[in-house]
Amino acid sequence: MRISIVMGFFLPVPPLAGGATEKIWFQLARTMAEAGHDITLVSRRWPGLPDHETSGTLTHLRVPGMNHTASLARNLMLDFLWGFRVARRLPPGDVVLCNTVSLPAYLRRLRPAAGRVAVVLGRMPKGQMRVYGAVDLVLATSPAVAARALLEKPDLADRTHVFPNPIDWSRHAHASNETLGHSQQGPLTVGFVGRIHPEKGLDLLLAAAAQLVAQRPALPPWRLELVGPWTIPQGGAGEPYRDTLLATYGPKLGDRFSFRGPEFDADQLARRYAGMDIFCYPSLADQGETFGIAIAEAMAAGAAPVVSALTCFHELVRDGDTGLVFDHTAPDAVDRLADTLARLLLDSTLRRELAARAQAHAKQYDFAASARAVLALLAPLASGK
Repeated sequence: MRISIVMGFFLPVPPLAGGATEKIWFQLARTMAEAGHDITLVSRRWPGLPDHETSGTLTHLRVPGMNHTASLARNLMLDFLWGFRVARRLPPGDVVLCNTVSLPAYLRRLRPAAGRVAVVLGRMPKGQMRVYGAVDLVLATSPAVAARALLEKPDLADRTHVFPNPIDWSRHAHASNETLGHSQQGPLTVGFVGRIHPEKGLDLLLAAAAQLVAQRPALPPWRLELVGPWTIPQGGAGEPYRDTLLATYGPKLGDRFSFRGPEFDADQLARRYAGMDIFCYPSLADQGETFGIAIAEAMAAGAAPVVSALTCFHELVRDGDTGLVFDHTAPDAVDRLADTLARLLLDSTLRRELAARAQAHAKQYDFAASARAVLALLAPLASGK
């Protein structure tokens, strides 16, 4: 098959500046190319990367892009302009996979030779499904996303499939084996990896950690580590938000608290995950989260997950089986999260059992299986069915 994969307007591929979607589709593109398919991966032009390069059957096409902004309206406008810029450069092909918002709505008319149109819903749809009537395939990253999409466009039911975001399970499991026994060599680590943004529930996590310090002195030694970007171009909320978190909770947590920037090296990030005994992802973004890549990666790396009760996380974390879930909407959400973290810090048997089941559960999302699944969905489109 001749497959084009279109990324967003603000991050490069390879994922030199981060981006979960960029990381996922870069690896999927390589896997599909290794299977003998002709892949064109379209991403933002970036210093140090050629505008056009080919390796085997994988071609990188890099187009001038724009920085992400703090304004949703402006980002949608930039996405619209990016789509027009990309469409003119797409080669003739069988299928175009769009990791963008507006391009699927007009690609068929603007560049029919590019092939059938497939859209990847990496975030909860916010009305765009209504203009996707000409789309041939919808890949929703969780059942919750698929359900929301069909509320907007019910007549796409026969073209909508759940396609969970894949992870490099082997890389993370290997990192877990390399760091086996780390918790016996120092404090237990509660970790978070993701964008430093209020919608991720970090105020909730830090408030719960401060409560543990103030009210649970009998806990075993522990520490809290946040890893992720805070700048607006990288999807964070900006330095003022980071500084507010540090000023508010730094004095309460002291040397238990470390605030690290983003980690773009895949092996080093896997080791970061593997160094965490408990992975906490307390997201509040019911309109933004779709699957939980960071959660799946942490599970593969051997951490016991604690997550908020967002519907999109239900496939990953089953409460009491592959992790623990707390109600982030409850009036006493901070107390509930603090109790959940304390329970895992105190109960090493429960922590290890949850981590083992979580790691085994996450294996189904490995890249190899996901590449086979997406190719099977694309094959009928390429054959004209």
